[in-house]
Amino acid sequence: MIHADPRRSSLERWIAEQFRGARFSLAPASEDASFRRYFRATFEDGRTLIAMDAPPDKEDCRPFVHVAALLKEAGVHAPQVHAQDLDAGFLLLSDLGTRTYLAELNAKSADGLFADATDALIAWQRASRPGELPPYDEALLRREMGLFPEWYLKRHRQIELDAARAQALESVFTQLVKSALSQPTVFVHRDYMPRNLMVSQPNPGVLDFQDAVMGPITYDMVSLMRDAFLSWDEERVIDWTVRYWEKAKRAGLPVDADFGAFWRAFEWMGLQRHLKVLGIFARINYRDGKPKYLGDTPRFIAYARPVAKRYRELAPLLRLLDEIEQ
Repeated sequence: MIHADPRRSSLERWIAEQFRGARFSLAPASEDASFRRYFRATFEDGRTLIAMDAPPDKEDCRPFVHVAALLKEAGVHAPQVHAQDLDAGFLLLSDLGTRTYLAELNAKSADGLFADATDALIAWQRASRPGELPPYDEALLRREMGLFPEWYLKRHRQIELDAARAQALESVFTQLVKSALSQPTVFVHRDYMPRNLMVSQPNPGVLDFQDAVMGPITYDMVSLMRDAFLSWDEERVIDWTVRYWEKAKRAGLPVDADFGAFWRAFEWMGLQRHLKVLGIFARINYRDGKPKYLGDTPRFIAYARPVAKRYRELAPLLRLLDEIEQ
């Protein structure tokens, strides 16, 4: 089939080569906030595979392949790489189905699904070892938070910070970086949230892990609990987080022995992520022409404001949010 989309045509030819011309159909499988695209290849015998198209001038498939192997080694259910052309930016992956946590989570199913997700997270964290993943260092933490003033404040809200407000925001960034870097480090998926988890056997199936790093132990848990597209009341979030913390302790992971200290680190880590995502969602809209993510920015303001209010050190951020979000 000839397409106006040359990369899709090349992808179809490549898949056909892997299976000696076997007939198949190709259909979009999911949307992605990056430049990657995913297609489901359905063959005449009914089997399906997922084809990833990652333009090599914009994306690098190598981290995906590496992290997929680490997840498999950890006993976490993630797509297997059946074929690869790294120079072209094509991967052929096992299909984990269509039932995302995001679609399946509700008040009744949440306890069981989150129990499985935290078990998988603990298995991933227990497999941590140095030298496998890049560090979640100060430079990366600051670069991420810098998206907030650059894209959310300046571009989206049309707010140029004066020197005093810029300095106040910088003081908060410094506190958040200090908290993050003081935590024990483990393997971090970096986007461990319901739209990237699949209801499957074994449960969950884990997707979108190519940006994994070695970083703070609270990061993936707060990503799961304070999601971009789904919110829970604080009582349930605390309960699920306590359950994770207790299981992590039993598994020998280096979580703080005091839950209060762990919770503080969890909240501050979440705030770093919320500021980053506010910037990313604005950038995706204005730079990449994908407006739908911008509609979820109020959720992140709603996450950020209570955290900034609870801790005296974060008061400058609360004042800024109060000023810009009136």
